[in-house]
Amino acid sequence: MDRKCFLVIRIRGGVDASTRVEDTLRMLRVDRNNTATLVDNRPEYLGMLRRAKDYITWGEPKPETIKQLLQKRGETLGGGRIEDALIKLGFKDLDEFAKALHECRIDLSRLDCVKPFFRLNPPTKGFKKSIKRSYSEGGELGYRGEAINELALKMI
Repeated sequence: MDRKCFLVIRIRGGVDASTRVEDTLRMLRVDRNNTATLVDNRPEYLGMLRRAKDYITWGEPKPETIKQLLQKRGETLGGGRIEDALIKLGFKDLDEFAKALHECRIDLSRLDCVKPFFRLNPPTKGFKKSIKRSYSEGGELGYRGEAINELALKMI
């Protein structure tokens, strides 16, 4: 079974958001603006993504994008770099770890030594489109497919 993961990035703040949406964002581990996480494409997560679509954007990342996220923005629970925790997790290098995350063989939230989210910067040169419209309507929110890689690289 060839499962792919989704990279979820929170774009908007939670002012005037309903309690259900705020709880959904918390369960997705994107509590603040400009945070990202990796989730697999199970139906449970897809429903959560649809509920929070007015505050987040998501798509399928490439393994190279995941590797850069881990290198530059990944942290252990103690605040250190992820490279130090790879040996404890049983991976020989960052490429193998990124590939395992991409194929949903492991889940960041189940690891006890790695933070399950990434703190990102606002995108370089800002958002090009409206953060109040969906991606299909010319905005930034919602499902964006492979274009998530471009946004993530601007935010790393």
